[in-house]
Amino acid sequence: MKVIFFKNLSIFLTGGMIYYFMEILTRDYSHYSMIICGGLATLLCGGLDQTFSKMGVLIQMIVSAVIITELEFFTGCIVNIILGYNVWDYSDMPLNLMGQICLSYSVLWMLLSIVIIYVDDVIRSRLFGEKMPVYKLI
Repeated sequence: MKVIFFKNLSIFLTGGMIYYFMEILTRDYSHYSMIICGGLATLLCGGLDQTFSKMGVLIQMIVSAVIITELEFFTGCIVNIILGYNVWDYSDMPLNLMGQICLSYSVLWMLLSIVIIYVDDVIRSRLFGEKMPVYKLI
């Protein structure tokens, strides 16, 4: 039980911090809520191939884009709308929903999800002795 907790904590914190610092590198700022959102995204998206071992990387990327977009929407509703922190606003972007998500970023999440999938697998392999999966496209 302790191993599972520390494995999930390691994956969560690594993904959350990568997401947080990627935002700082690209936008010069971030918000601690992005550590939570990025950590959850890494756990959920990275764990797809653990749960669905026959799922190809392309399908994982598409499902991951949906997961990350949903996480971003719920995080945005709480952090930006309810709490009023205004961390991001996609209102000027085409095909946005309430300024919290937009299609172009969903496509970006799909492309970046390959990093999440790989980082999750490397952590599981190098820190916890799990076998690296054999990746297949579809």
